[in-house]
Amino acid sequence: MSDLGKIDRTFFERHVAPNLGADRTDVAVGPRHGVDFGVLDIGRRALVTATDPLSILPALGFERAGRFALDLVLADVAVSGIAPSHLSICFTLPETMTDEQFATVWEAIHAECADLGVAVVTGHTARYSDPSHPWVGAATAMGVGDRADIVRPDGASVGDRLLLTTGPAVESVGLLSTLFGGQLDLPDSVVADAQNRLEEVYCVRDALTAAAAGPVTAMHDVTEGGLAGALNEMADGAGARFAVDRAAVPMRPGVEAVCDALEIDPWAATSSGSLLIAVDPAGVDAVREALEDRDTVVADIGRVEPGGGDDGEGDVIVNGERLEHPSVDPSWAAYAELADSAND
Repeated sequence: MSDLGKIDRTFFERHVAPNLGADRTDVAVGPRHGVDFGVLDIGRRALVTATDPLSILPALGFERAGRFALDLVLADVAVSGIAPSHLSICFTLPETMTDEQFATVWEAIHAECADLGVAVVTGHTARYSDPSHPWVGAATAMGVGDRADIVRPDGASVGDRLLLTTGPAVESVGLLSTLFGGQLDLPDSVVADAQNRLEEVYCVRDALTAAAAGPVTAMHDVTEGGLAGALNEMADGAGARFAVDRAAVPMRPGVEAVCDALEIDPWAATSSGSLLIAVDPAGVDAVREALEDRDTVVADIGRVEPGGGDDGEGDVIVNGERLEHPSVDPSWAAYAELADSAND
């Protein structure tokens, strides 16, 4: 059986990358493994776009579930430094989802879009017999801006500092402790700390704040594959070495305890809400201050150095040791195991 989660790089390079339809000159940034967004040249401007699945978890409450699903979509445009402005959205709802529940989801999405200046321009909504929670559709976010303002995913340069917001595994820990807190053999206070991490999984405003304060040279949201995946993907794009100090990486309350209990490596687990940001040294203080003004935890965890692998791609060195890209995200297996136990 294939591993859960995104297809691996080998499959992508062999089957997807060579088969991308028409070869058009207006595609400035096309699909690449580990890259969050694409870019189209439109005259003197650029259109940044990204597509993601929609995950609605009823156990979060439908209002919070709607906002969480939306942020995952918009974040992949926001890390380009261009504000998301338009949204195309498709819902393939399960038969069990009531009109009232969907209305709550939709109104939460509308409220957040309105606050961020994002207009819904098209979509599709229907119920079908096979779909089930949490995967209930997909959406495409778009943003239009000046080409020069785009923060490219491969833009990190030697000498840049590496900033990390929030910390590893906040999404995994927040979700798993909220959905399955009663199954964790941990003190109630620790479970409560872990559940509070769900309030830190929103990073669209942080990404735009960092880009405006810059100069930011590259940015990546820490999603599937966790911090280890994000570091390797951004280092590969730069063709450089990322030198990281493990002790400098922030770890939010409840994260280590839940990861230990579930035998999860927090550095390999998905962590929406965390951003890995490469910043020109001249802009580090400004970016940190801007994020801290938003009460966002941010730390300087390392630097970009000359070097990289023999294949011309980058590498990541943590306290002198090579950090590999995780082959799978451990949060998927943990979720499946906990869900099976809950159904027994």
